[in-house]
Amino acid sequence: MLSLKDKTAIITGGGSGIGASMAQRFALQGANVAIFEVNLQKAQQFVADISHPKVTITCYQVDVTNQQAVKGAMEEVIRKHQSIDILVNNAGVSQIGSLDQTSEQDFDRVFAVNVKGVYNCLYSVIEHMKTRKRGVILNMASVAASVGISDRFAYSSTKGAIRSMTYSVAKDYLSYNIRCNCISPARVHTPFVDDYLKTTYPGREEEIYQQLATSQPIGRMGTPEEIANLALYLCSDEAAFITGTDYPIDGGFITLNT
Repeated sequence: MLSLKDKTAIITGGGSGIGASMAQRFALQGANVAIFEVNLQKAQQFVADISHPKVTITCYQVDVTNQQAVKGAMEEVIRKHQSIDILVNNAGVSQIGSLDQTSEQDFDRVFAVNVKGVYNCLYSVIEHMKTRKRGVILNMASVAASVGISDRFAYSSTKGAIRSMTYSVAKDYLSYNIRCNCISPARVHTPFVDDYLKTTYPGREEEIYQQLATSQPIGRMGTPEEIANLALYLCSDEAAFITGTDYPIDGGFITLNT
């Protein structure tokens, strides 16, 4: 069950947090994993820290906002493994601020990574998957695509776009046996959260962390491993009947907070 043996998976932004957990989980299930990460050193250090004999992970320095860089890296993956079976569009950045606090520069930066970056990866892999008449695509959306979250104007906008892109790709490539879904996490405890608290609330990190954690009905933040487990299922053959669906994994945030 949930075996990815002999499959090749690309995970963008796989050097830390949720992406790193996905990379490790997929590799443990037998996949050849290619991490696309703008910070190559961080990705390589993560792989070195795993030190697991069953894990096969290769790191590529890729800026997902650069379509030629994405295409080049995907061609390398195909040369090495003969196929790309799974694409997980996980790379993303956040931006804190309401509309009037979001500069044009901030807006362009978030859309360049979160939306154009996903487009670049989708565009670069789709012909390969069409030719093979199979493939699985998983995009990372957010609960912010479904409900209003304060001070996340640009970020929420990008995640709404990701959800719509997911539906469009799923519908357009049904006849090619290409599945496309997305995951919408609520707050997940990652290094980004810790850095944000340290920078924004120095000396109050634990207090603010508890406020953020308990704002979710289940009473805590999610873990990267929990997101990775859902991603593994959706990318496995056991989920062969699932496409065009957004999966909240949010501790009840969407339904129990509204």
